[in-house]
Amino acid sequence: MSGLILEEIDKNFGSVIAVQDVSLHLPHGRFVCFLGPSGCGKTTLLRLIAGLEKPSRGSIMLDGEVITHQPAHQRNFGMVFQSLALFPHLTVGENIAYSLRVRKVGKTARRQRIEELLNLVRLSGFTDRHISQLSGGQRQRVAMARALAIEPRLFLLDEPLSALDAKLREDMQVELRMLQQRLKVTTVLVTHDQREAMTMSDLVVVMGTDNRVHQVGSPLEIYRNPLDTFVADFIGTSNLLEGFFSGSQKITIGDRRLIVEDLPENLSPGTPVTVSVRPEDIHVLPGIEEGDNRLPGQVSFIRDVGSSVEVYLDCAGLQVISQSTPKGRPAVKQGEEATAFLPAAACAVLRS
Repeated sequence: MSGLILEEIDKNFGSVIAVQDVSLHLPHGRFVCFLGPSGCGKTTLLRLIAGLEKPSRGSIMLDGEVITHQPAHQRNFGMVFQSLALFPHLTVGENIAYSLRVRKVGKTARRQRIEELLNLVRLSGFTDRHISQLSGGQRQRVAMARALAIEPRLFLLDEPLSALDAKLREDMQVELRMLQQRLKVTTVLVTHDQREAMTMSDLVVVMGTDNRVHQVGSPLEIYRNPLDTFVADFIGTSNLLEGFFSGSQKITIGDRRLIVEDLPENLSPGTPVTVSVRPEDIHVLPGIEEGDNRLPGQVSFIRDVGSSVEVYLDCAGLQVISQSTPKGRPAVKQGEEATAFLPAAACAVLRS
């Protein structure tokens, strides 16, 4: 089977569990993001793939070849670290050529490769610049060019954009994604930034504080169909409403009833569940309305940030947040009675 395959990977540092029972199949040519909070094991998992750490249990294969215990220098992987780790005493060209010199690539071939890569990362003419003369974004590009110099089988990135300011970071996200699409090299990025993962990846691997993988899927699948409350709460903003399954596509929350379209398998009446509803899917209606999928309450707060409007409703002690565009702003004011309408198709039912 082609691609990168991890089977039942564990990594322990003494009594500390860093990665627990991870099995993944990452197809060839995809952009994959390891996403999760600090301490969830995503960087450790990347280091295991790179060969910088050895697993306590499990195996790693690439395109059918077992590489679990293969030394890092034999894997032919390119890696960009969070600190970039550029050589400050070398020029841009010398940094990029370093791995080629170690592999005894000829001077002419090295020069051609440097020019190709600098064109690729939009730094033509920077060959003789020193690292101290570059901006943060330019250093990022040099680090990527150096990692790509050896035409790596895998391109591994450990939060390389985290030190950049917000605007430059978003620009670099788009550039890096477009670069990967041109090269079609399998790329794995570690990040804790949900927007970054949603922007760049074909496949998102969500890891939790228990050091396990909670869900693997496309960004839209992860966002729209979370498998558990951790994923629903970690990815974006979600209203998490606790209740129980009352049979026949019905969920009871307090004294209210929701009709939902999709349910987990093998739910029996009385089973506790959590309903996840994204704020942009909730419609706020003026006044009190009775009926299914309606939660009446009072507007407790309105936040207008220009590009969107958030309405906070207190529904008998249950806070519900709705989000709309300025043009779709609900006709309600703070302190007024209103009703949150939750469409059946927008209600993702999760086991509690």
